[in-house]
Amino acid sequence: MNLAERVHLTPGPCLRRVQRLEQEKVILGYRAVVDPTAMGRSFEVILDVELTAFDRQSVLRFEDAMAAFDEVVEMHRMFGSPDYFVRIGVQDLPAYETFLTERVLTLPGIQKVVSRFTMKTIKSPR
Repeated sequence: MNLAERVHLTPGPCLRRVQRLEQEKVILGYRAVVDPTAMGRSFEVILDVELTAFDRQSVLRFEDAMAAFDEVVEMHRMFGSPDYFVRIGVQDLPAYETFLTERVLTLPGIQKVVSRFTMKTIKSPR
């Protein structure tokens, strides 16, 4: 069943409504859901990061560096502790250990890092 049928409209009016929602920035974009296994990133790690300094330059330097890593799938600055919630996707445990020690832990200003490994995915945004 296509969108027009689902909302009980003919294709023309349905398309115009979708285009209006895109112009009004209600629809922000479209995405493809990629199988992490096919990309060699099926090993997922949740990384909690705490910083030592919170001046603007230190925070921006850390955020820019982390966001530039391909292994970083998702990253959020949090209120409270930890300072950052980072979802990492890599091939396996050795790849994660290399990423953590050679890239993340070399960044200045990190006070504490806690790695948590997914046991089972119950619900995922798809």
